[in-house]
Amino acid sequence: MAIILLFGATVLYIEHHGHIVTSMNNQIVWGLPDVFAVFLLLSAAGALSIALLTSFFGKAEYRPVAPLSGLLAIAMLLAGVLMLMFDLGRPDRANLAMMNFNFKSVLAWNLFLYSGFAGFTAFYLWTLMARGMQRFTLLAITLAFVWRIGLTTGTGSIYGFQVARQAFDSALVAPMFIALSLSYGLAVFVLVLMQACRSNDCQIGDAMMTRLARLQAIFIGVGLYFVLVYHLTNRYFTRHHAFEDFILFNGGVYPLLFWLGAVLLGGIVPLLLLLHPKIGQMRQRIVAATSLVIVGAFAQLYVTIIGAQAFPLVLFPGRQVTSTFYDGVINPYTPSLLEWLLGFGGLAIAGLIVMIGLKLLGFLPNRLDDAAIELSLAKPVAVTT
Repeated sequence: MAIILLFGATVLYIEHHGHIVTSMNNQIVWGLPDVFAVFLLLSAAGALSIALLTSFFGKAEYRPVAPLSGLLAIAMLLAGVLMLMFDLGRPDRANLAMMNFNFKSVLAWNLFLYSGFAGFTAFYLWTLMARGMQRFTLLAITLAFVWRIGLTTGTGSIYGFQVARQAFDSALVAPMFIALSLSYGLAVFVLVLMQACRSNDCQIGDAMMTRLARLQAIFIGVGLYFVLVYHLTNRYFTRHHAFEDFILFNGGVYPLLFWLGAVLLGGIVPLLLLLHPKIGQMRQRIVAATSLVIVGAFAQLYVTIIGAQAFPLVLFPGRQVTSTFYDGVINPYTPSLLEWLLGFGGLAIAGLIVMIGLKLLGFLPNRLDDAAIELSLAKPVAVTT
């Protein structure tokens, strides 16, 4: 709660004084709060994967935790949208953007994608928890799944459609974000599930943990593959060579964050930890692996969002341009304390929503041991509309 109060005070302070009190400037317009916001939005979409496996693909072993999947998706989506709104600088004028849509802007599209995803996910939860609504479960999860793909594509397209930034100008950013969201969302889901069960004295069976760990390993591999394809594609085009050298080799903190944070700690190490044949019995190893995935997520998004802005714009390819307005200059950026408070405040808001949902609405069953899961598998899954 203290973090949320600090978050509120920070929002009021920035709203009163403007972004000049942060480290963001005319060159780095998307700072650390945007990294936190995009992480929350991607994780929201990825967290719904468990509900999708249950109600769309008929994986009944995940049925007891499907409601938590939906709750976590809504909580992180709301927190991410709040962070985006407060980071705009004038949240009190957000109604103007809603009343005057610019449909050439991807940000305008995302208003519909965010609200639609929240609405369809809430509809899905209603079909799970309300008596007589189970016949609409497949319809609800199908709509939520389609909107989940659209939401992640829209979030990636915010950057992928930025023609002025050569690092962003790629159609691969959207599918890369879709792939990364699977890993990020499941990592958050596993940590929240384990903490919630620990707080409520609900033992999770080894079989459930094994399935989640194996699924996490697959999602990590998929995410690493798309990151590899993205950078290999950029290396193929001569006009991107300078940027790739900056991000991967000579860009100071950015190559360090990419290779050590995103690739090693956020990808390879968790993958090795989760491939143990008896991983379901190794809870501390699972916690370490999923925590590292989240650390790697922030490193990956920091490099993707901020590193691309730090690299100087190439206004005239093949020509040397000099002026007094930052031409050819690497843009420095060090996040301020206010930006860190905004970021952690967004995470705290998501956590508070999940806590309230678990406390008041009972999104988790009393038992998740292997015997309870076997009993769940014996029950038919409602898949008719």
